[in-house]
Amino acid sequence: MTPLRRSSTSHVAIAGAAEAQVGQALPGLSAADVQAEAARKALGDAGLTTADVDGLFASSTQLPWASVNLGEDLGIRPRYTDSTMVGGGSPLSHLLHARAAIAAGLCEVALIAYGSTQRSVGRAGASVQERDPWEAPYAPPLPIAAYALAASRHMHEYGTTPEQLAEVAVAARRWAQRRPGAWSTKDLTIEDVLAAPRVCDPFGVRDCCLVTDGGGALVVTSLERARTLRRPPVVLLGAGEAHWHRHVSSMPDLTTTAAVDSGARAFAEAGLTPADVQCCQVYDAFTITPILFLEDLGFCAKGEGGAFVSGGRIAPGGALPVNTNGGGLSYAHPGMYGLLLLVEAVRQIREEGRDVVLGHGNGGVLSAQATVLLGSEAAAS
Repeated sequence: MTPLRRSSTSHVAIAGAAEAQVGQALPGLSAADVQAEAARKALGDAGLTTADVDGLFASSTQLPWASVNLGEDLGIRPRYTDSTMVGGGSPLSHLLHARAAIAAGLCEVALIAYGSTQRSVGRAGASVQERDPWEAPYAPPLPIAAYALAASRHMHEYGTTPEQLAEVAVAARRWAQRRPGAWSTKDLTIEDVLAAPRVCDPFGVRDCCLVTDGGGALVVTSLERARTLRRPPVVLLGAGEAHWHRHVSSMPDLTTTAAVDSGARAFAEAGLTPADVQCCQVYDAFTITPILFLEDLGFCAKGEGGAFVSGGRIAPGGALPVNTNGGGLSYAHPGMYGLLLLVEAVRQIREEGRDVVLGHGNGGVLSAQATVLLGSEAAAS
């Protein structure tokens, strides 16, 4: 059945957005502290207080009860709570879940938050590794070995080159150089990426995301209520989520992800196509992931992603701006990047005048996918 586009009266909107402690958190702060700070900032951005919030959505590898932690820290007793954990794309799934909860009357003002101190405490202390019994005997260095496997397969099947992977990292760095607060802003060339120390073939250090602290938060409510608040509403035009596998050894096809489904659902609901998208915020844990997702989301055919990102197409001045803050490769990657890419998508609509921005989140090893299309009120009408 083809999903129907939602009427403007049933839309929800992002009314507040903020980040906190991005890069290196202040000494002594916990992941819960970071997510609570981001939440307060987002509420301030919307012109609301904790007393207005009755729905809490949060997840974190460091906080198994993330939404409960958030409620305690902010003194909120929510009518609805959701700590769904599907990896780095969880906040995008939470946005979809918040819309459903608001539509069902389960809450009126939803707060979506995330916090991480991964850099401060070390990756081993911030992320528990769930080992698949079929993979464990080989002791793969996860997640990089699994993503390297996908990259190698894409290169084998479609002729994708190390230079094309490097284009993704260089484009991200060029965007980061324009974004205050980005973690890595030193000049970077394709040659630099190729010459960087190898980590897991075909990846070198510059093919891999950063390890930082940081958090973010969104305030979501009905479009009608958002219109009465401090900032112009950023409307959720369409959304979809999907997952096909948990561990890479069960991935049906190493070059195709469930973004095929999540993206199709989001575009169908919004009544839009990739040609309508003015800007993309796409999860970039490694240089292969934007290539895979741009293919799976329909911006180019399968196997053409390497050529698509080449020649500066996704860099400043290119035809399709991608990861305009520098992404997880150069801006920040606090364990799970999904909320930061949503904050950047909001900024693009508010401050850069974009009408339609795509956000795409990824969890696990290309496992769980979530796609959202955000837009101005003009795009929603």
